Amino acid sequence: MAPSFKYWDDCVDPEDMEAMWRDRDVSNEWEAVGETRGKKVHLSRDPDGQSYLTQTEMREMICAIAEIESNRQPLAQRYDPKSREASVGIMQMLQPTAEWLFRELGYRAFEMEGKPNLLFRPFISVYLGAAYLKWLSNFDGTSRNEEFVVRAYYGGPKKATHKSTTGYWKHYLSVKQSLPSRSEVNLAKKYSMASDDLDHVNRASSTTAGWTYWDSKASADDMEELWKNPEVLKEWTKSGERKGRVRFSQDPEKRPYLSRVEVKAVADIIVSRHFASKGIRPALLSALAEMSSMRFLDGIGPGSGIMGIPYQTALWLNKDIGFKAYKVKAMEDLSNPFLSMYFGTAYVSWLSQYEGRERTDEFVVQAYLRGPDNVNIQETGPLWVKFQRIVPSYEDLKKMNEGNCTIL
Repeated sequence: MAPSFKYWDDCVDPEDMEAMWRDRDVSNEWEAVGETRGKKVHLSRDPDGQSYLTQTEMREMICAIAEIESNRQPLAQRYDPKSREASVGIMQMLQPTAEWLFRELGYRAFEMEGKPNLLFRPFISVYLGAAYLKWLSNFDGTSRNEEFVVRAYYGGPKKATHKSTTGYWKHYLSVKQSLPSRSEVNLAKKYSMASDDLDHVNRASSTTAGWTYWDSKASADDMEELWKNPEVLKEWTKSGERKGRVRFSQDPEKRPYLSRVEVKAVADIIVSRHFASKGIRPALLSALAEMSSMRFLDGIGPGSGIMGIPYQTALWLNKDIGFKAYKVKAMEDLSNPFLSMYFGTAYVSWLSQYEGRERTDEFVVQAYLRGPDNVNIQETGPLWVKFQRIVPSYEDLKKMNEGNCTIL
C-alpha cells in the first residue's frame, strides 16, 4: 500500500528539512505562503488534491524530468503491463533499478533492497534519479550529451536514438524552457569553469554558513599528517582553521573543493605510505586530480571524488586487484580525499604495467582519463598536452605559492 504524505516532514529527514530551509529560494517561497520554521511544512496540492513539489523545490534537468514523469507528485505511480513493474515517485523510478543503483553502483545513502515504498520519498527519488542520470551521462564509457541522457532516461539507453523517444525529448525541451529563470549558471557552464578561477574563492573570503569539513571526511590519522605538512599548516593557519574544524574551500556555488596545496599534500602522503616503491610522482597525481575533478570534493561528470575515479573501478581495485589499505563500500566513500587519492594512485600503478608492459607517463595519463583501450594521438593526445601544462605547477608548488598569493 502506497504511503500518504500531507507535509514535507512526513517524507523528509530532519537534516534534509533543515537544508531546505537554508535554501533562500525555498525558504522565501515557503514563508510567502505562511509556512513557519519549526512547524510542519505543507506539500503543495493540485486542483485534484494531489501533493506535488513546486518548481523552486526542484532544479535543472531533475525538475524538467520530474515535471514530465510525475507532474512533481511524490505519490505518483505508473504500471507497465509489458514489464509488470510499477514506476513510482517524483522521478518514476523502478524498484529493480533502485536496487541495482544501490547494489552495483554504490549509491547507498539509503537502504533500498526490499523497500519499494522508500521511492515515494522525494529526497530518495531525486537522489536515485540523479544517480541514474549520472550513469547515463557516461553510458558505455562515452561522455553523452543532454539529449541522449534525457531520451535514455525515458526509453533506456538502447532507445536513446530511436524515434520512439523523440517526442519525450521535445516535451522535455518545452518544459525546461518554461521553468523559472535562475541566477545560477547552467550546468554546462558550471563544469567548464577554468580551475584557475577557483583560486579567487577560498575559506577566508566567505562568510556563508553550511561548510563541509575535512574532519568529517578524513580519519584522525590522515588529518594529523596534513597538519604536519608545512605548506598545509601555513595555509590553514592563514585562513583561521583549527584542529577538529578544518573547512574545505568553496566556489561561488558553495561546492567544496581542495586547494592545490591540499591536493599535493594528500598525494605526497598516499605515495609515501603505500606506493613508495612504485616510482609514482605526487605531482602527476595532483595534475590528474586537476584534470579529472577540477579539485572538487565530489568530482564532476561521471567520476567521483578528487581523482574522478568511478565507484566500480575503485571496487574492482579493492576486491580483485588487492588494494586494500582503504575500504570502499559506497559511492559516498569516494568523497574522502585520501580514499579517492589512494584508488586513483592504485589505478595509475595498474596502468603503468598495463598488459604486462612498462608504460610511459604519456600513456598512463591518457589511459587514466579515457581508458587504456582508447589511447590515440587524435583523441587523447590533447589531454597529454594539457597535462604537461598543469604538472609543472605541482612540481614546484612551494616556489609558486611564494610568488603568487592567489594560489589556494
